[in-house]
Order: sequence, then C-alpha cells, then structure tokens
Amino acid sequence: MQANILREITPLTSSDCFTIFTRTKKEFDFPLHSHEELELNFIDNAKGAKRIIGDHIAEIDELELVLVGSNLPHVWQTHKCKSEEIREITIQFHKDLLDEKFLRRNQMSLIRKMFELSSKGILFSKETIEQVKPKLKILSQKQGFDSVLELLSILHELSVSRNMLTLSNHSYSGPEHSYNSRRIERVIEHMNQHFSRNISLEECAALVNMTPVAFSRFYRKRTGNSYINALLELRLGHASRQLIDTTHSIAEIAYNCGFNNISNFNRIFKKKKNCTPKEFRENYNYGNRIFV
Repeated sequence: MQANILREITPLTSSDCFTIFTRTKKEFDFPLHSHEELELNFIDNAKGAKRIIGDHIAEIDELELVLVGSNLPHVWQTHKCKSEEIREITIQFHKDLLDEKFLRRNQMSLIRKMFELSSKGILFSKETIEQVKPKLKILSQKQGFDSVLELLSILHELSVSRNMLTLSNHSYSGPEHSYNSRRIERVIEHMNQHFSRNISLEECAALVNMTPVAFSRFYRKRTGNSYINALLELRLGHASRQLIDTTHSIAEIAYNCGFNNISNFNRIFKKKKNCTPKEFRENYNYGNRIFV
C-alpha cells in the first residue's frame, strides 16, 4: 500500500491481559497504522465509512466487526458516512495472550486457526455480530478474571462462527520471531522493571553474559527489533498509559518513564504516535478505556 503507516505503540503493558476502549464520535480521525497487538474492532452506525485492512479497501455497512492481526496496517475513514453518532468498541490484546503450546491443544484449534487468519484481517458476518454484540457491550462492565473469561468466550464464539471473510490478499505479519529464550525473557523483565532509569546496552548484555555486539545481534534476531528501539517503545507505552490513567504533568510523566529531556520526549512522542502528548491525552478523554 503506497502510504505512510504509523506504527502505533499502545498503552497495553506486559502486566495487562487486554484493554477495551469504548467511545461515541462523529468521524474517524486516526491515520493508517499498525501495532503488535491483535485488535477486535466493533463499529455501529457508520454506514458509508471506508475500511482499509492491508491491501483491502471497501465501504462498510451499518454493523462492523473485524479482527485485525499483529502488525497488519488498518484504518477506518469517515468517507461517505453521515452519522452524527458512530459507536465504537475496540479491544486490544497481546499476540501471546494465549500461550502457543496451549493454542495447540485440540480444544483450541479453532481459535488458533482464527488467529492465523487474522494476519489478513477477518470480517465477521452480520449474524455473528448480532450474537456477540451484547457480550461486547457488557465486557467493559466486568472486572478481573471474569472479564478475561468473557473475552475468551467472545473469541470462542467468533472462532466457531460461519461465513468469516478474510480481507487482505497478503499477510503483513512478517517473519515470525521466536521469543522462547530465557535470555530474552530475562532482559525484557529487566527492562520492564527499570525502564524509568538509564538502562544501557552494556548492562543488559552483561545480564545474560554476552558482549554488547553479540547481544545486539541476538536481540534483533530473536525479536525483530533493535534493543534501543524496543526500550524506546516500552517507555512510550508506559508514558501513554500514564497520560490516560493519571493527572501527572507531561514533564513528570516524561521523567517517570526514563526521558531526561522534555523537548526530546515531545519530539519522539510526536514522531512515533503522530500527535503530541497533550493531544494524545485530550483524544482519550472522549472515550472510556479500561485495562484488565
């Protein structure tokens, strides 16, 4: 697709199972983007809007439910939609929410197949949407383990539904990178615990008894991302979360998340998320986001 694709860094942290975001709006204003997390997007009362998923483009109907796979570019645009009250429920969850070995159990085969198909985007039928719509609407009212069970129930119901339609002709998931490494897990855990201070490449390399050069190559090969960029994205994710969850000033949040220069934080945030921290905080005030 000949367009700039924003890589969205979501506020979903490694400690969360999923996040659900509900809002009512008059238009779609987020740019074409992708993110590692899987996304289930329900849209009501937006007939005539345009859906772009990978290389697929189409106008949508009154009801819309799409499962977007990891790193798949996607966007909804206002286009011909005249609605004054577009209702949207967005659920984002980690691609490893369900362990790979668990997904290979017989009882999980349909959910595993659905996740695989999501690399091209899945549009669910109107009948399926009507069936799961009540569950989607009450999900944000549930808490703790009950909400996780409810999400699993929704995913199961979607996986056994008929008339799924894959949207993009091509998968954008890219090569699968293996995270099954104790060394990588140890480094990621260390980064999550200490992201608020300076964590050098040398420090993480020493943690797993490797030279900085060897560790840098090893990390990129295993994760598909550089160590420096991974740490930056981790910090921006936590900053996004604090912009939503707290009333701390932007300067406080920047320093809390390991950025020693507020101007540098604003510049990087704008480059990575296509809006300033202030604009990001204001945008999220229009909806209700819950982390589980």
